[in-house]
Amino acid sequence: MSETYRTVAAPATAQFVVQGSEFIGHVRPVDSVEAAEAFVDAIAAEYDDATHNVPAYRVRADGDMLREYASDAGEPSGSAGKPALNVLTQQEIENCAVVVTRYYGGTNLGVGGLVRAYSRAVKEAVDGAGVVEERPHERVSITVAYDDSGTVRGILESEGYEFEADYEEVVSFDVRVPVAAADDLRDRLRSATSGRVDLD
Repeated sequence: MSETYRTVAAPATAQFVVQGSEFIGHVRPVDSVEAAEAFVDAIAAEYDDATHNVPAYRVRADGDMLREYASDAGEPSGSAGKPALNVLTQQEIENCAVVVTRYYGGTNLGVGGLVRAYSRAVKEAVDGAGVVEERPHERVSITVAYDDSGTVRGILESEGYEFEADYEEVVSFDVRVPVAAADDLRDRLRSATSGRVDLD
């Protein structure tokens, strides 16, 4: 696996009609299989009156293993899920989940027509989202006493890392760090706090 990977920049949707059938492509970036499945479930619940909600995702899980999943969700075999997944594969997009919602319009499109429509829904949603290069990230949990929290916060802000802080009896930071930089960050925090930091 390379140091960087391609993924979508933001959630997006694309919508069009083919011979009376309405197709809605939903796409979003995800950072785990659980997040991908939660997105699939959320779309299925939101569009529970649709004829089909066809899911597909490619997620880098368990270190560097790539998990791929697709389902035809009641459409003819090979006509929906695989074409949706193929768009992600051909564009080498990872950590991305898609669901294509279809409202049947009364005209059978045939397998070829379905393949084209499901592919188009994903492609247009991905185009709408935009594709970016990302580096693999991991979560680092940091717990320190109040006295050291300013030091830790200053380091995180100077590096521009995304984090959430929780101020209780002790201060907890949940930080999203590029995998390649995580060990350096841990070393810096230990050094800056003279070892008074708990790291997960």
